Amino acid sequence: MKVAVAVIAILAVFQLVVQPGQAVTCGQVDAALLPCIGFLVGKEASPSAACCSGVKTVKSLGQTPADKRACCSCVKAAAGKYSNLKDEAAQSLPTKCQVQLDIPISRDVDCDKIH
Repeated sequence: MKVAVAVIAILAVFQLVVQPGQAVTCGQVDAALLPCIGFLVGKEASPSAACCSGVKTVKSLGQTPADKRACCSCVKAAAGKYSNLKDEAAQSLPTKCQVQLDIPISRDVDCDKIH
């Protein structure tokens, strides 16, 4: 009986360790990129430190292909809300923040093609 309880306890702990994390939400992505709006609409010449920190946060959220697609969909939806979004600024944001971002910041990206 003690062995069975020990095995069940070990399996329960193992299950907690191997379960994937929470799914990425658009609220997380939007909050991370909110400081970038001024740069993305052309009101600021360069992204702020807070913006670049947000870009790094989005990168950290997109660890799996499914997470990257979710982040992409959220970014695309957010970009669509700003008719004055400058495509050049959006495309240059990761480079200006020195972050290798696997998620394009664009209204026109096909997020299903991200892997």
